Amino acid sequence: MSEFNSSFSSLLEQQKQKVALQLDQCNLAQVQAHLDILVQSDFLVDAFCRFPNWFADIIQNPPQADERQFYQSWLDAQLSGVADEAIFMKTLRLFRHFMLVRLEWSQLAKISHDEQILLQLTELAEVIIVTARDWLYELSCKEWGTPYNAQGQAQPLLILGMGKLGGGELNFSSDIDLIFTYPEHGQTKGGRRELDNAVFFTRLGQRLIKALDQITEDGFVYRVDMRLRPLGDGGPLVLSFSAMEDYYQEQGRDWERYAMVKAKVLGDQQSPYVSELYQMLKPFVYRRYIDFSVLQSLRNMKSMIEREVRRRGLKNNIKLGAGGIREIEFIVQVFQLIRGGRVVGLQTRSLLTALSVIEQESLLNTDEVITLRENYFFLRRCENILQAICDEQTQTLPDDELDQLRLATSMGFANWEEFEQSLSKRMQVNRQIFNELIGENESESTSTTKPYNDQFDDLWGPDLQISDVKQILPAYSDTEVKQLHQLLIQFRNDIGKRTIGVRGREILDQLMPRLLESICSEKTAILVLSRILPLLVNIVSRTTYLELLLEYPTALKQLIRLCSASPMISDQLAHYPILLDELIDINSLYQTVAPDEYKSQLYQYLLRIEVDDEEQQLEALRQFKQMQLLHIAACDVEHVLTTMKVSDHLTYVAESLLDFVVQMAWNQMVTRYGRPEYLADNDKGLVVVAYGKLGGWELGYGSDLDLVFLHDCPVNSITNGNKQIDSRQFYLRLVQRIIHLFNVRTSFGILYEVDVRLRPQGDAGLLACSLDSFEDYQMNEAWTWEHQALVRARAVYGEGELIKRFNQIRHNVLCKKRDEVVLKKEVREMREKMRVHLGSTQNNLFNLKIDEGGIGDIEFLSQYLVLNYANKYPKMTKWSDNVRILELATNYQIMDGQEAEQLTQAYIDMRNKIHRLALQLKSSTVNSSQFVQEKQIVNQCWLKWLT
Repeated sequence: MSEFNSSFSSLLEQQKQKVALQLDQCNLAQVQAHLDILVQSDFLVDAFCRFPNWFADIIQNPPQADERQFYQSWLDAQLSGVADEAIFMKTLRLFRHFMLVRLEWSQLAKISHDEQILLQLTELAEVIIVTARDWLYELSCKEWGTPYNAQGQAQPLLILGMGKLGGGELNFSSDIDLIFTYPEHGQTKGGRRELDNAVFFTRLGQRLIKALDQITEDGFVYRVDMRLRPLGDGGPLVLSFSAMEDYYQEQGRDWERYAMVKAKVLGDQQSPYVSELYQMLKPFVYRRYIDFSVLQSLRNMKSMIEREVRRRGLKNNIKLGAGGIREIEFIVQVFQLIRGGRVVGLQTRSLLTALSVIEQESLLNTDEVITLRENYFFLRRCENILQAICDEQTQTLPDDELDQLRLATSMGFANWEEFEQSLSKRMQVNRQIFNELIGENESESTSTTKPYNDQFDDLWGPDLQISDVKQILPAYSDTEVKQLHQLLIQFRNDIGKRTIGVRGREILDQLMPRLLESICSEKTAILVLSRILPLLVNIVSRTTYLELLLEYPTALKQLIRLCSASPMISDQLAHYPILLDELIDINSLYQTVAPDEYKSQLYQYLLRIEVDDEEQQLEALRQFKQMQLLHIAACDVEHVLTTMKVSDHLTYVAESLLDFVVQMAWNQMVTRYGRPEYLADNDKGLVVVAYGKLGGWELGYGSDLDLVFLHDCPVNSITNGNKQIDSRQFYLRLVQRIIHLFNVRTSFGILYEVDVRLRPQGDAGLLACSLDSFEDYQMNEAWTWEHQALVRARAVYGEGELIKRFNQIRHNVLCKKRDEVVLKKEVREMREKMRVHLGSTQNNLFNLKIDEGGIGDIEFLSQYLVLNYANKYPKMTKWSDNVRILELATNYQIMDGQEAEQLTQAYIDMRNKIHRLALQLKSSTVNSSQFVQEKQIVNQCWLKWLT
């Protein structure tokens, strides 16, 4: 231990010498006198290197324990006389930098205690944000006019500070989570032209974000995160009170309710608008009854966080790890959300105030409250010191020896080992209280108590012989014994080529007998093992996943169940082992997201990713897709969903991902080029049209997306950014970017293959086509097969007015008067061409999709019915899927009801079979002796209608 301390002391002395050399422009005697502080933070040293006068100022005017009351007057003095926006931004950045220097000095010199540091950091942020808003509001009113409501009252921008900012607990290097809102609709007055209030406040919000978030030569003020607003990145930047109230009443999610517990309107609390906003949000956050539904929701949130920690390999994380800051926050929120409607004292943004009320109400005993409060301060102090070392947003303990020494000594410990022991003890206590309250089992594990047949230890023995297998499994045939023996020997050979630590081998040796016992009693044991063992080979060097299967018997049981049902699922799990997390909760595994919830779920899932981290966002999109596909497939093999409903869910997943990818690409393009100048503020001028399986609600697990991109851009428009380009060029590059984001390969593969060949002129046409050009092409140049494709097309993204316009174009094209004889001939010829190129060539086989009497014939027949009869019955264009088209044909007495019903049933039966084959990773070809009656029905209909 003495050698350990000696090494650390030497490291500290070396750092002191380095700091003294770096600060050669400062007073040497003063530097030497304060080296114990300076050596703790690169952030301080870098600041004093750049601004030596700051060091002199700190020495002459050392920080007081609590300087919050001075921040506003100090900032006002700095901004006095500033009229230029660029100088304003520079002043904000330097002011924030200097104040953080004073706070870090105060923290390291132990002038301020933990709570004072948190409150000062929060007050600093609030003063800067509110001052910036007021300064920019005044400037914006001069440029665009002042926003008024219908009664002639000037309308303010209100800012909700969320998370730690709202709770008075901001970190040293925190992002700030904000929501912008304004009271009422109206127009501006006094500007060159009237603007809608929504436009004014959107522009003001964008201006404020730029003032705080944009990186200049002086850095930034705060990283601004707006994703907690209603609908996240896909929603308006600013909402009126009424729009916000409607959203939270009708669409507000559990996680948004938790977030609102911390919401604070920044600035003046006396305004009647502030009271109105609080009163409006209160019923959403605090229920009048005791609400125990919170428990399961918080369990789910915590489970999601733990999965995220595993996925991202986060070790030693004092915020998200077991017993970390987040669990203390969850403990307090449980009481706030369950009992806050009844116990008014719990309706507070402050975690520490809420803890006191929890103690007063005897919801936790006094010892537990004292422990949680002390541990919270300990962890928050640790977090602040970590972040202040280099002004980095981190909650992970350092690996670097110098930073370990800095953290340990700043926390009052003699060495790193003592600090780690104290930290571990505190986090264990937090976890124990959390588990007792939330009711979450630390582990389902029965690994040390679960009895299992010892003979399966022998089946996993290192020198397994065929005779051993026969003795252990006497009911197996000789062939089965040989197959099982070969599988286990091959598995041992395969894992022998992998790097497995001692702990990994121990876990594997405990897991395998349990796995073999569970599988070998099944009739399909050989088949299931052949699917599961490749997955284990993939995860064998990642002990975390082996532990998961050992610790959670439910997960192991579901793994066996799903792999037994479908090799497609076993392949998916083998490729993406982090999906094993989804097997833990059997209740959620066999549940899909509600169709209208996918976008919200995706948005919530992506909140954890930094807005500008494209690589992580792309990875998360692919993870989300695979997670949803697993849940849908699990419901599929258990017959919870019909084939039609499976396609519906796969379609909703694709549409939610498309929605986010378009928004992501749009943000990137606008950052680079600005927006096309002809657009209203919240519009994109883009319509995405889905063709094929996505358009027809028939998406499968591995389907591509057939997309066409349309816009309403006029010819002479340009973008309004620093790097201006022609607006039509902007849309071309936007589509290229969207396709790239779909197709780029990460560790989770691509998102979807995107096929854009159905656009006007195919590969020779523009990637982004104007609606006018699209209409002209479809009306005057398109082939019949392109009109057939249009039958299955529908808009899946875009503003309501543009979607309405596309629908009208589609309707007009499909309702064109056509020569029935010519139409039949062209539809028939295209169908025969497909059979020749893609159909089966063996008489004993039947391709359910392509061959005569198959699904393809039904699709072509339904398309023919629309193209031939829509002129007479315009509502035939309403739907894009085959089943509802046949239903319409019956409604308008085009087709006999019995005939349509038989066709529909044949279509559903063949689709079901194709679907089941896909789950078994088999092609859509069956023996020609199957579906004889269905083929006969389809062929009769084909002859009747198309010859």
